[in-house]
Amino acid sequence: MTRPTTRVLALLELLQTHRRMTGAELAERLQVDGRTLRRYIAMLEDLGIPITAERGRYGGYMLVAGYKMPPLMFTNEETLAVGLGLVAARRLGLAQSAPAIESAQAKLERVMPAPLKARMRALGETATVDLPAAPAAVNEEALARLAEAIRSARRVRLDYRAEGQAATARDVDPYGLVFRRGHWYVSGHCHLRRDLRSFRLDRIGGVQWVAASFARPEHFDAAAHLTRSIAALPRETAVSVLLHTDLAEAMTELGEQIGALVPAEQGVLLQARTDSLVWFARQLARLRCSFTVLSPPALRDAVHAHAQRLLQQAGPPPQGRSRAGTRVSSAGGT
Repeated sequence: MTRPTTRVLALLELLQTHRRMTGAELAERLQVDGRTLRRYIAMLEDLGIPITAERGRYGGYMLVAGYKMPPLMFTNEETLAVGLGLVAARRLGLAQSAPAIESAQAKLERVMPAPLKARMRALGETATVDLPAAPAAVNEEALARLAEAIRSARRVRLDYRAEGQAATARDVDPYGLVFRRGHWYVSGHCHLRRDLRSFRLDRIGGVQWVAASFARPEHFDAAAHLTRSIAALPRETAVSVLLHTDLAEAMTELGEQIGALVPAEQGVLLQARTDSLVWFARQLARLRCSFTVLSPPALRDAVHAHAQRLLQQAGPPPQGRSRAGTRVSSAGGT
């Protein structure tokens, strides 16, 4: 906290949250000295907020008994955060919450000063958060139950139907929720598989409480685990490609979802599995770096076929120019 206005509002929050606090406690929490604290107290009093000060060694500050603050007071930065949050919430597939989102914005605007109300309304009307929209309405009851289970470290039983498989009952210790590419996922320890797993919420038929608790692993990153899980999904064909670049550039270009990226002597080794070599060839074609296809030979054919399609679509080069393109080599030579 660096701005005086932010500290004054933080002081007000402390006085509302705690019945009574000493000057030393308030100064320490706000990271200011005693003189500055007294100036902030005077600023609140100038705003018409009644504060009682008890002098002496054990004195302190408190709001006058029975005084109630207006429902909400926001800084400009807090208004920006709330406004953008409501804009983003419209893209999360929470169909039942759509009226609640509009109601929440209306309530916030009703208690805001005119300048902040105008700023928040402008965000709602002009800003777009380009999140992939959820393809179907989310089971909001399941989402709320899982969030509560994560917060309270309580085990749940999921009725889960994986793609193309029969439904199973899974006892799960949920560690985190992630919204990615239009879908909600919950990650945690699956007692049926005895391992970490991620489950799509639109494939969960129901969530029931289980009379058991768990200890969440320290520093567990649900988003990172989901990325690794998607990259390691069992697929038909294993591929191996040497990227002639460094690890940082490879991560920027591909991320972690397409496969494992391992530093190698001549660049970065990409190891992955795919159900479509044509799709994988398209992903390689968009790279800025050159690469060498190590295996399988069919991937080399798919890359060459994709290159030919691009050349055909581009048409003949202008007269006097030769065709040019990114060099793609293949182990064994083609």
